[in-house]
Amino acid sequence: MYYVYMLRCNDNSIYTGITNDIEERMKVHFEKKKKCARYTYVHDALRLESVWVTESKSLAAKLEYHIKKLTKLQKEQLISRNEYLNIFLADKINVEKYEYVKELKG
Repeated sequence: MYYVYMLRCNDNSIYTGITNDIEERMKVHFEKKKKCARYTYVHDALRLESVWVTESKSLAAKLEYHIKKLTKLQKEQLISRNEYLNIFLADKINVEKYEYVKELKG
């Protein structure tokens, strides 16, 4: 399984990434470990805002790409209501391939 996630940063910006181990990736971002993204190293990650799970890295990369193309306002709307995934991206990807994760286990 692969995860696409959105993080809120200390300057109110939104970072989007993919991983196959969401818990470990969050530790890396929040603790600024060696493999921390350059962006979240400079713009401290404050909280995890949204997570979607999908079956392959290819599908995750497609969703990440399209989320990164959204405006800041659209990203905020997507965070507030997962239904916006269908509104913003249904004409670009098969949104049924992604499951919104409300809470992470662990």
